[in-house]
Amino acid sequence: MDTLKIDIDVENGTISVYNNGHGIPIEIHSKEKMYIPELIFGHLLSSSNYDDDEKKLTGGRNGYGAKLANIYSTEFIIDTADKGTSQKYKQTWTDNMSKCGKAKITKNSRGEEYTRVTFTPDLKRFGMSSIDPDTVSLLKKRVYDMAGTVKDIKVYLNDERLKIKGFKQYIELYLNSAAETAAENSGGAAQAKQSVIYERISGRWEVGFAVSDGMFQHVSFANSISTIKGGSHVNYIADQIAKNLITAITKKNKAAAIKLPKIKEHMWIFVNALIENPTFDSQTKETMTLLASKFGSKPTLSEEFMKKGKGFLLCQRLYAVIKSRISVQVFYRGERFELGEIQGRPADQKDGWHQAQPVSAFHSYFFP
Repeated sequence: MDTLKIDIDVENGTISVYNNGHGIPIEIHSKEKMYIPELIFGHLLSSSNYDDDEKKLTGGRNGYGAKLANIYSTEFIIDTADKGTSQKYKQTWTDNMSKCGKAKITKNSRGEEYTRVTFTPDLKRFGMSSIDPDTVSLLKKRVYDMAGTVKDIKVYLNDERLKIKGFKQYIELYLNSAAETAAENSGGAAQAKQSVIYERISGRWEVGFAVSDGMFQHVSFANSISTIKGGSHVNYIADQIAKNLITAITKKNKAAAIKLPKIKEHMWIFVNALIENPTFDSQTKETMTLLASKFGSKPTLSEEFMKKGKGFLLCQRLYAVIKSRISVQVFYRGERFELGEIQGRPADQKDGWHQAQPVSAFHSYFFP
């Protein structure tokens, strides 16, 4: 497959998805005694993706996705071309998959290969009268996801090719958006665009690292599925970077008692991973739950990536933010506190309070 086309027709309330990968075999299933396209799209629990011993880089397992689209549509059309049988197949379901039309099978004299699904969502079931702007934005976002995460394909949205070639360019969309938001919040003053460290670890892993605005952020995918709540793949990469930063800090400053969560607060991670037989927390696949030992590959960031992580300008900003939060410590009856933890309490020597020396472990090393 090298082409993906998505059309969103708001006026007519239809959505079409096309790819030119291998067509669906147009033949009668030996056991179910019906054409395979009808079995796939019109009958529940008809997936062939149940063998856990087979290593697959897909996302679906039970075959619910396509069937649910059919069930929640007033009309659902499958159109596929099979080079192997030199045939084309077209079939329509209506009334939430309750009515199945007769398949139309024609010759595929040009040896084409493709599959197109066109459906009209049953908007009334969702309390909607039309495909609203928010839904359109969500659908468009998923199209951009495909352009950024699937390698070596041309992606079209409403007949216009997206100018995104690869995950690195996809990351830039987020950084550009962040800069625009910062400019708006500053009253229109131009803001410097965030920098990013990027690495393609292997054919299965791409990683980006930037600095967040004080809260851990991530944009992550497992087999092109948007894992909006992250998961084990995100944790694996984030822990590598954070531990490396801590090692660099403590190597020069043993007094720097910085914990992993404090470092992560200032990290913005981008992960695009291909995982063997991934598992998720639910049908919506928001969190990947597969153990790292079962990923099928070991994503180890290079020394060059880590070196950039320690010396890059964006990390100087990270250190500066952390530095400002640990500038002074005090002792109270033998216990050490951060200054922010005792604000409002009187520094009474008779009551056991005294201020220690400033202990910014970062200052001498990172800000000489």
